Amino acid sequence: MCWSKLGAISKTGLFGNTKIVPVDLDLSLACFDSNKNLKNVVYFGNKSASGIVHSGDDLTGDVDGDDGLDNEIISIDLSRVDSNVDQIIFVLNSYNQIDFNDIPFASIRLYEGTPTRVNKVFATYNVARDHTFAYKVSMILGKLYKHNGEWKFSAIGEPTADKKLEELIGRSVIKYL
Repeated sequence: MCWSKLGAISKTGLFGNTKIVPVDLDLSLACFDSNKNLKNVVYFGNKSASGIVHSGDDLTGDVDGDDGLDNEIISIDLSRVDSNVDQIIFVLNSYNQIDFNDIPFASIRLYEGTPTRVNKVFATYNVARDHTFAYKVSMILGKLYKHNGEWKFSAIGEPTADKKLEELIGRSVIKYL
């Protein structure tokens, strides 16, 4: 299970008026089989696969400041994931191409639990506060993978130059299979 919370950007216009620019960060995942073939992508446009459910697209982030609520959640029941899926890679991309460096608050965590209860956090990324992510609009968060029949997790946290989800999966994700 993953979640993200994100902030909107305040920009000063030509005549000094303040304009709120929404931030649309998209949390997605890609499923691969043992032969490294892409089996499924779960994102705002394809919100489910066997054992996996995406909460839906949050197009604006928290426009009135951090409300403390989760914006996008992907829930995974590993016992219900297709048996031919061997790896699940989590990614984040800025749909409207807003640089991670310009977002006032954006954090992502991958955890075990439910939307209301966290049992164990596997990885946390404070995208807005970490200069590693500056001048980037996409990143690979981490991956779940089968090892000797058991699911394991590996944190990755690599920002990429990819602009769209298709590029991110087709060019950058494949390095981690």
